[in-house]
Amino acid sequence: MAHVIDRDKWAEAPDRWQGELQCGPFGSRSCLIFNYVPGIGGGPRLHKHPYAEIFIIRSGIGLFTVGDREIEASAGQILIVPPGTPHKFTNLGPGPLETTDIHENGSFITEWLE
Repeated sequence: MAHVIDRDKWAEAPDRWQGELQCGPFGSRSCLIFNYVPGIGGGPRLHKHPYAEIFIIRSGIGLFTVGDREIEASAGQILIVPPGTPHKFTNLGPGPLETTDIHENGSFITEWLE
């Protein structure tokens, strides 16, 4: 059975593609995060997951810390973080950073390291 999930069920603000959705209840082994990071330096602190995470950079430029590497990624690029790897990212500016993050699990499991 296909599921259609309306924007008001996952979006944090009606005018932004920002929010998150755990897809396990709909039969999927994935979760989605639609990030909108407006300010330079904004982004999540260091954390890891027991599954891979895929970042699709939709606009802007981000500095991703993945393990002991720093990777600058920009609109149109895709970054895949392996399971168990500590990671975080920050918006380098000058404008907003927008990403779609795909977690390879039906519910979020996050261990915060900072």
